Amino acid sequence: MRGLDYLWLEALDAVVAYGGFDKGAQALFVTQSAVSQRIKQLEKWLAQPVLVRGSPPRPTAIGRRLLGFYRRVKTLELDLLPSLSPDGVDAPLPVAIATNADSLATWLLPALAPLMSEGRLVLNLMVEDESRTLNRLRSGEAVAAISSEPTPMAGCVSDRLGRLEYLCVASPAFIARYFSHGVNAEAMTRAPAVVYDLHDDMHSAFLAERFSLSSVSWPTHVVRSSEAFVKLANQGVAYCLIPSLMIEHELAQGTLVDLLPGQGVIRTLYWHRWALESGLLASLSATCIRHAREALAP
Repeated sequence: MRGLDYLWLEALDAVVAYGGFDKGAQALFVTQSAVSQRIKQLEKWLAQPVLVRGSPPRPTAIGRRLLGFYRRVKTLELDLLPSLSPDGVDAPLPVAIATNADSLATWLLPALAPLMSEGRLVLNLMVEDESRTLNRLRSGEAVAAISSEPTPMAGCVSDRLGRLEYLCVASPAFIARYFSHGVNAEAMTRAPAVVYDLHDDMHSAFLAERFSLSSVSWPTHVVRSSEAFVKLANQGVAYCLIPSLMIEHELAQGTLVDLLPGQGVIRTLYWHRWALESGLLASLSATCIRHAREALAP
């Protein structure tokens, strides 16, 4: 029986990545007919479709599994080849990491800076909520993911990084306007909050646990930036849950106030990556794990 042909997978990856057969063919410097033929050969070999023909084409469930496999192999190949080169020239390794916005705003970039300054890697940081970053690792789009999920996927390992403590904060002017009679459920139904997206489970769980409020009971601004959370709170237009690491200066100066001392939220983070990583990818993981454990609460 003929084995899996990587030209087939290359064609599948190009069609999905560039959003069509034409653009995928252009990226591979072959004809559209050649790409179409390779996809058909792959589907014949599998006896099932790998693409949903639409605009743009989307991978089927088996197509997503094959893409994840192919992208992992390509990254491992790029990591390996420089060590096999007779001239010893190391080209920068493209590395995609799925991260939550709060790690990006606090400890992740300082951890990556030494490798970046050496010119050893070029980054693609995919920012998602920490409850959904593993989807990027599962699809093969990322080589590592920072997640709140402790259990690794098949073929992967996870390491505990530490805890981020989130405080519920607002400016003194905001407190005077919305919480003059205390921080209670009635005030929370009127006070605008900042959330990362409409699926921000941490904020909704916080209000449900502390004030028995449903997710439709309070006004929200949707902002996909941790730094913007702090700015909006400083400007007195919203309150938010934000890592204490990001607002130490504001708390010390009194420009932001902890609304519920001792009642914040703790989120434990984990570093997920493929079990077979080596070379620069292994160094990347070791560096990020070490730095996170120094920066985060144990």
